[in-house]
Amino acid sequence: MDDAMARRWRTDGKFFRSGDERVWCRAVTYGPFPAGYPENHLTEFKRVAAAGFNAIRLYQMPEVDLLDSARAAGLKVFAGLEWSSSADFLGNPALATAAEVRMVEALRGIKWHPALAGVYVGNEVPADLARWMGPARVLGILEKLIALGKNEAPHLLFAYSSYPSTEYMEPDNADFTALNVYLEDPAAFRAYLKRLHHIAGDRPLVISEFGLDTRRNGMETQARLLESAMGIAAEEETAGFTVFAWSDRWWTGMEVLDWDFGLTDRGGEPKPALSACASFRMMPPASADMMVSVIVCTRNGRERIGDCLEACIGMSGGDFEIIVVDDGSVDGTADHVAARFPEVRLLRLDACGLSAARNAGAEAARGEILAFTDDDCEPDVEWLSRLRKGFRDGSFAAAGGPNLPPAPQSWEEAVVCAAPGAPSHVMLDDVEAEHLPGCNLAVRKSAFMEIGGFDPVFRTAGDDVDFCWRLRDAGHRLIFVPGAFVWHRRRPSIRAFLKQQIGYGSAERILMGKHPHRFSSKGGAIWHGFVYGGGPLRATSGSVIYHGLMGTAGYQSVVGHIQRQRGLIGKFDTPLFRTALEAVNFIQPRLRAWVRSRTWRIEGSHPVVNPTEETIEFQITSTSGLDRLHFIGLLLEDGWRPCGENAEWDLEKAGSRVLLATERGGTLVTRTLVRVSGDHSSDANRCRMALEIRSRGTSSNHDFIHFRNTT
Repeated sequence: MDDAMARRWRTDGKFFRSGDERVWCRAVTYGPFPAGYPENHLTEFKRVAAAGFNAIRLYQMPEVDLLDSARAAGLKVFAGLEWSSSADFLGNPALATAAEVRMVEALRGIKWHPALAGVYVGNEVPADLARWMGPARVLGILEKLIALGKNEAPHLLFAYSSYPSTEYMEPDNADFTALNVYLEDPAAFRAYLKRLHHIAGDRPLVISEFGLDTRRNGMETQARLLESAMGIAAEEETAGFTVFAWSDRWWTGMEVLDWDFGLTDRGGEPKPALSACASFRMMPPASADMMVSVIVCTRNGRERIGDCLEACIGMSGGDFEIIVVDDGSVDGTADHVAARFPEVRLLRLDACGLSAARNAGAEAARGEILAFTDDDCEPDVEWLSRLRKGFRDGSFAAAGGPNLPPAPQSWEEAVVCAAPGAPSHVMLDDVEAEHLPGCNLAVRKSAFMEIGGFDPVFRTAGDDVDFCWRLRDAGHRLIFVPGAFVWHRRRPSIRAFLKQQIGYGSAERILMGKHPHRFSSKGGAIWHGFVYGGGPLRATSGSVIYHGLMGTAGYQSVVGHIQRQRGLIGKFDTPLFRTALEAVNFIQPRLRAWVRSRTWRIEGSHPVVNPTEETIEFQITSTSGLDRLHFIGLLLEDGWRPCGENAEWDLEKAGSRVLLATERGGTLVTRTLVRVSGDHSSDANRCRMALEIRSRGTSSNHDFIHFRNTT
């Protein structure tokens, strides 16, 4: 591999890496500009780099000369696929097809350029249009664009840039989660970042736009806000932050003259915010004085524990010791550890089970904090320094983070990584956890001893669930730290995975006997929080989405208590392996339930089938920019009423329902799409007539409104 390929940015758990170094994406948006501006990209890019940025974000696919200038200035480029994403591209498939062609053609000319880091395949499909077309179908188009891009340039990073009104629009095959967020209150911004980590799942989180208009807020306010937001984004363990925008000059089919978001003004002169960005310095994860004891329990783990201990020894941030507890291994694990890792404290025990081994490690530990992981895990280099943050203010007795599967090397590993049943955290809110898996769990030794440690009755699994429940029953709290991750190798084969699930089922039988009130009558554990499976929070065809009344909520999301699993990765996402995954998804819960209760009965869901209703669609074209909210107002005057907050429709009247969405372009001309469903087409005709009559009474003489049937 040549040096240019080795230095390309790639994902590294919840962060990015270039070569052997972790990088924080510090980007600024650049353009699109009016023709002829700027005169020289290299001159501008040198100014960008001097301000501390290491990347730029574009909204178009770049020419080679721009990439050459970026490389000369030491900048990486995230390109943007420009296409008609603010129109009904499902109703007009040619728009999506044109995007696919544009993607492939553009990449063929630039994909190997060393400055190109990745591609955003879209930016903010409007919430009303996403609802109109169907979120799952929109995601299908975005995922197809990403798949095409990865097929053409697998070495690049791909993502879709969403925003709070469609935070459920997370493509399954994106490399990172990207959100455009404009929150001026620092506390609200910090809180929302904690939420976004759970939306991202296992993936890195990037703030793909953040800015403030100086025309309305002033230059000093912009400078203070950007400096504060950049620091919060780094502290909250995002993988990157993107300032919007480099210049006040902006082109969207016409030059935008009524706002000034730039770090430089329309004449190219710097604003105070540019100096504020330049003075920002990334601080390493905070470390504390408290001593940490890392405890790794193993039984017959000779073949895997070496990678675990090498990762532990290489960790940064504060004082720690490593204790290996050998639980009666017969494969020479203890001798192997003693010979290869003399700096590690080794305890040799007769076979006693996982819980007893963990308790022995805790008893011998010198640290104030006990950090548990497994012999098939590799903690991240910053694992301990990030975990320490969870104990900083004394509010929490335990802390933990994600356990991420390394890239699978075989189709069986890929299926196991995407299957249900892996260790998962359960969140009561965006910060406090109800459960943290034992492979990534740190706890104050005082709290550990107070509740008597792990219960030795659990020999292979279930101990962490029991431990967290008892810890919470004693009045202690658990915190989730999204950047404190460990690489956790899943079982290498489906046979081994199903054997593991049998063990989990046996452990659940013990849990049911010890905590009967925490299980339903059908044997499933009752969680008060949200169960995370590692996949991004995304809408599927059966998802219930909180839209707000008439779809106007500023923050819209999927309603539920279980997050989907990770998807099949890359080359393993084929029809054959998807079928294998479906088979495992069918078998796993039934096998586990059978072992747990000796019955094949399993709790399931039954979709509600709605009766077929007659629908009619029409369009309203306005030359003065009237949008769906205007026409919703007209219907409200006509006696229509809002549907529920999670409804897929905006308004209802006498058994009929209506949904509206507005297509937007770079001019004042808008096209509002109207869909009416009811028992009789006459309801739809009455809706159209009401809009026509009321529009004639409210539109100005300078406005032209045209109604056209589409069905």
